[in-house]
Amino acid sequence: MAHFSRRAALLGAAAFPMIRVVKSQARPRNIAIASTNGVRACAKAIEILKSGGDTLDAVIAGVNIQELDPNDTSVGYGGLPNEDGVVELDASCMHGPSRRGGAVGALRGIKTPSNVAKLVMAETDHMMLVADGALRFAKDYGFHEEDLLTERSRMAWLAWKREMRDRNGHTNWESGIDAPPGPKKIARLKQLFPHASNDLIAWAYDVARHPPTGTINCIALNEKGEMSATTTTSGLAWKIAGRVGDSPIIGGGLWLDQDVGGAGSTGRGEENLRIAGAHTIVENMRHGMTPQEAALDALKRVARNFDNDQKRMVAIDLNFYVLRKDGAYCGASLWDKRANGNRATFALCENQGASRLENSVYLYRRT
Repeated sequence: MAHFSRRAALLGAAAFPMIRVVKSQARPRNIAIASTNGVRACAKAIEILKSGGDTLDAVIAGVNIQELDPNDTSVGYGGLPNEDGVVELDASCMHGPSRRGGAVGALRGIKTPSNVAKLVMAETDHMMLVADGALRFAKDYGFHEEDLLTERSRMAWLAWKREMRDRNGHTNWESGIDAPPGPKKIARLKQLFPHASNDLIAWAYDVARHPPTGTINCIALNEKGEMSATTTTSGLAWKIAGRVGDSPIIGGGLWLDQDVGGAGSTGRGEENLRIAGAHTIVENMRHGMTPQEAALDALKRVARNFDNDQKRMVAIDLNFYVLRKDGAYCGASLWDKRANGNRATFALCENQGASRLENSVYLYRRT
């Protein structure tokens, strides 16, 4: 069972007698929902729930898998860096039973920011710590500062630097003999990273030209009706140092009220923040919408900010993951397919059966 401070206990459910609850249509069951990269996270969360573990411990242990995986360049160790070549991480968490939350932003040098967000929630009177203050706090609690940039993510960053050009097509980040586009540039990157495969080099150039977004969100519900959630990310690739998206913003990239349900997001954080997406979805469910209706309504609000002009939104990916207190769920995306052409999906695992991907509902179809 997770440990929470006296402050958390004082802010328990008894302190909120006026909250309207969504009527449950079925007995709750162990269920975990996550973003597409969360198949392993959901499986881990259900394993912990079945053993009687706390819902927040379950979702954080789940996303830790991706945070520690250097091949997932959207979160934690090996995440794609900012424009200075430094990995900065953001995370938030919410614990339904205690109605508490915590977050960290622009955290450097710590592989698992979700764990630090949980400490902010459990051991401080604050909701969010950022940058140097968050790092000092993490180190005070025994976390070891490390270099989070892997060779894979460093290669992508260097490829991006070499693509940055002035109006005359010049860049200071490659030699003159390499200036023309095409095979010579690929060959030069191959010289810099002789052990990298051709596929890896092609990937590096692709993410250099098309900066990806990426995150992992995970929400869990247990058989007692308790819920928790977390969102963690390395943020937008090549961002300005100090940029923080929606992932650590409680109410933006994450919101949970276990009397109603929870929601989280991945994708273009700035657009989600403009509608306070996760909070909007949960409030929609509070007023009677299904998870699908609630999420699609939030996506329509995003579209309204672009005057419903699909051409202006074509480069934007935004995805929501929703779990209601009775176990109803959905994934919802702005587009039926992501910018990389893959079908919009989400991960799910229940008490019985393997963790799997399901298709998301969507607002628009890519042509």
